[in-house]
Amino acid sequence: MNSSKPKTIFCDLDGTLTKHPKDVGLIQDPSYELEVLPGVKEFLYTIDVNSYHLVITTGRKESAREATIKQLHRAGILYDQLIMGFGGGDRILINDRKPDGRDTASVINLTRDKGVEDVQL
Repeated sequence: MNSSKPKTIFCDLDGTLTKHPKDVGLIQDPSYELEVLPGVKEFLYTIDVNSYHLVITTGRKESAREATIKQLHRAGILYDQLIMGFGGGDRILINDRKPDGRDTASVINLTRDKGVEDVQL
């Protein structure tokens, strides 16, 4: 993939950017402190300096939006959009191919709670 336009990064929250909470009831608590995983600050810096669009996706219920926004703010995780309510099922991205045959979508699967240190954008 190679384009002159900024990339859009769809990134899961719990288990990818932050440690997955052992007690999912904690996500409703606005004072819950997110544990930012290894490499995330550098990953977010790369997204910012390249003017990429960051969409955080999460299985958290829409009713936890206000608490999640406060948690993200305190953790220093900046984003462009927050999409909630994905649930625990598989996530499939369907995208078109450019007329020159170039693919415009890719996927990176990470081990839960290991961070994003090895991710190349």
